[in-house]
Amino acid sequence: MAPSGPLARLTGAGVAVWLDDLSRERLRSGNLAALVERGVVGVTTNPTIFAAAISQGDAYDEQLRALAAQGADVDQAVFAITTDDVRAAADVLRPVHDATGGQDGRVSIEVDPRLAHDTAATVASAKALWAAVDRPNVFIKIPATLEGLPAITAVLAEGISVNVTLIFSLQRYAAVLDAFQDGLERARANGHDLAPVASVASFFVSRVDAAVDPRLDALGTPEAAELRGKAAIANARLAYGIYEEVVASDRWQALAAAGAHPQRPLWASTGVKDPAYPDTLYVDELVVAGVVNTMPEKTLDAVADHGGDGHDTVTGTQADAAALLDRLVALGIDIDDVAHELEVEGVAKFEASWEQLLAKVAEGLGQAADRAADAS
Repeated sequence: MAPSGPLARLTGAGVAVWLDDLSRERLRSGNLAALVERGVVGVTTNPTIFAAAISQGDAYDEQLRALAAQGADVDQAVFAITTDDVRAAADVLRPVHDATGGQDGRVSIEVDPRLAHDTAATVASAKALWAAVDRPNVFIKIPATLEGLPAITAVLAEGISVNVTLIFSLQRYAAVLDAFQDGLERARANGHDLAPVASVASFFVSRVDAAVDPRLDALGTPEAAELRGKAAIANARLAYGIYEEVVASDRWQALAAAGAHPQRPLWASTGVKDPAYPDTLYVDELVVAGVVNTMPEKTLDAVADHGGDGHDTVTGTQADAAALLDRLVALGIDIDDVAHELEVEGVAKFEASWEQLLAKVAEGLGQAADRAADAS
């Protein structure tokens, strides 16, 4: 079934539609395969998604019993469960990967978020995940912390495809693009074919408005009210302007000539958090060829039902976007400070989700071991 309606228009505009969710139930029920038929061409995961998946239903009980019988510890069990899900999803999306020459059909899995400030451990974790999933259409997600930047370069240098996550600020995004190019230059020097090495940069959107809007509300002025719900889109549009500058540079052109593909901007956190805003806001206002938009299923359904006409809403908007951020600064709201707070908060949220995941798996292993003991 070919995509139709608003999803087809979005795809036709050059936006890759990805799902921001994964669970074993989606895989077993055929739901993921059905979404691919509707036009979904990629999947992203994170610790919060896995924690939610394992907390719901009994889809993981059989594997937990097997892992308990093998004497697996909690970390080993989480590694096995998550890599199995990602491997299965990658197989579902492999036809998309092959049909798009490796551009889409990708599934992302994130390194342990507790390693976000440990470069060497992040690199080791990325290599272990890449080897365990063992599929060409996987992305290893690495957070764009200061310690994550050299890890991104090192992992790409090994020929491993990377999804850089938790990007909020324009300055950090520019650093990510630099780390990406550095990694490809090293990969080329290491003798790797650059064509199969892919990357996306996950620039978070709605969380910016969720942080800025309360600051505007606290000001209580008409101008502040007028700026509600606009910071995130302006920030993302300026990020795309940085991307355009990089792909036009001599440095990038040399890599492209060697077979490299650009690190596509990926709009993440595109579900609307304020119900006062249109539920397709962070999709319709960020349409431009060559980007990815990864959506929770609720947003995906909304776009499929009543999304926009697919016209480009990003190209040529950078001057207006910069003026809007200047207005925020004039009101005392520094988007860079907001971005820093969001990065710290984002890492902390993923660490908390990871701890929840560990606790749930530990509970499952314990219950399986108890049942086995009772049976004997």
